[in-house]
Amino acid sequence: MPIAPCISQQVSNFADLRHAARPLGPKKVAVVGADDEVALTAADGALQLGIALPVLIGEEHRIRAKAESLGLSRLIAKAEFVSAADAAAVAAHMAGDGHIDLLLKGHLRTDQLLHAVLDKHAGVRTGQLLSDVLLYEDTLAGEPRLVGITDGGLNVAPNLEQKKQIVENAIEVMRCLGIARPKLAIMSATEAVSDSVPSSIDAKRLADMGAAGDFGEVDICGPLALDCALLAWAAEAKGIKNVVAGHANCMVVPNIESGNLLGKAVKYLGGSACAHVVVGAKVPILIPSRVESAEDKINSIALGVLFAAR
Repeated sequence: MPIAPCISQQVSNFADLRHAARPLGPKKVAVVGADDEVALTAADGALQLGIALPVLIGEEHRIRAKAESLGLSRLIAKAEFVSAADAAAVAAHMAGDGHIDLLLKGHLRTDQLLHAVLDKHAGVRTGQLLSDVLLYEDTLAGEPRLVGITDGGLNVAPNLEQKKQIVENAIEVMRCLGIARPKLAIMSATEAVSDSVPSSIDAKRLADMGAAGDFGEVDICGPLALDCALLAWAAEAKGIKNVVAGHANCMVVPNIESGNLLGKAVKYLGGSACAHVVVGAKVPILIPSRVESAEDKINSIALGVLFAAR
């Protein structure tokens, strides 16, 4: 059954995203391995916004010392502290038991957190593939709008069935942004379907599934190259007549390399703020890069709050 939008108006930028999250919070956000400067600063910011009740998991004396050194007295007073030698395992079990609404990676590796999440005894798995959806503010149409990129974080070389689940996850994220009928572009290097470009074949198959109604109320077009996914004039110049072309809400990339490069390009070459969330588990999982800012992490928490409330 399709997931209905949890908000009445479409979210167009990160200020809107934070605003939309406020009436849906606060959610319990576990900071896993919380002795991390940027993660603690983000948790404090999300607490101030009223979207998070931080649960700080790890070596308590180290967490308190770090928070005190940052002057985060409000966070220390309001947060719940959970002392744990294995923060990832404890956090995963708390999420599986329903005590946590979101997981935010702190001072530990992504694989350590995901290993704990994927442990069948933790109760966080749902049977759905986990995938990462990144949002950035696209300005090519003259006004900012949030556009998604998936999956540049988890699935290295997804097969067709895995890509189908990545599409399903992306549709849920788009709908939690208030987009009732998302437009998804299945990306490749060309709009022509060719045996020499395997991603173009998968893109055509996914587009055919969308046209057949396999994904519900959604528009899917593929294969599309980057220019035709985002620029209406480029699609028109190439004679592509499709509601997705030039107006994609989310771009589904063929593999992790293309997603990772595209995500970093919009961030570091395009200068956009970002947010991203791993979906497919019982709770949203936030695995920001170590070089992401506290502001980006707050955006991710806001996105996780919207997704958790869907």
